[in-house]
Amino acid sequence: MDKSIGIIILAAGASTRLGQPKQLLIYQEHSLIFNTVKVAVNSGCAPIILVLGAYADLIFPEVSNFPVKVVKNCDWQEGMNSSIKVGINTLKATQENLAATILMLCDQPFVSTQIIKKIIDVYYLKGKSIVACKYAGTCGVPALFSAKFFPEMLNLKTAKGAKQIIKNSPEQVTTVDFPKGAIDIDTFADYQQLILT
Repeated sequence: MDKSIGIIILAAGASTRLGQPKQLLIYQEHSLIFNTVKVAVNSGCAPIILVLGAYADLIFPEVSNFPVKVVKNCDWQEGMNSSIKVGINTLKATQENLAATILMLCDQPFVSTQIIKKIIDVYYLKGKSIVACKYAGTCGVPALFSAKFFPEMLNLKTAKGAKQIIKNSPEQVTTVDFPKGAIDIDTFADYQQLILT
């Protein structure tokens, strides 16, 4: 049996700069979290772990009909690292035979199933342990990490999340061009710009 590739969607934050849960902002008729989970499900990856936190009770109804495992990060105030740890631990407990996992956020509205599938194709094609998206002069999420990085992901110390692992292991990284990955929603002005484009 082939080892599977899982997905962890990090959606535990409180959206403090926005003043309301960004996960529930509407874009193209659905909430950002609905769209993100739909992309993950359509990618064919399994298992899919959705890490909620600050607004878990409000967000859960948006995704309750999807075949995803929803977990709550009670330490969400500690930042993205704590959600990555919750995601990895849940992933390992759900599916032992994993080749890799893809980290996704819910505030990148242009992430598509095609991008996720491209990341997976490049992973198998290039044989590198990390496949990151390239945009705005940086490498970031969505990004795939092979299972050998799980211990490191469980021990992240800086607030930079998995970006630190990408920076620490440049020789193991290959990239997928995704210019629109630079567009994320942190403020209401970001959101207004998105719905006007």
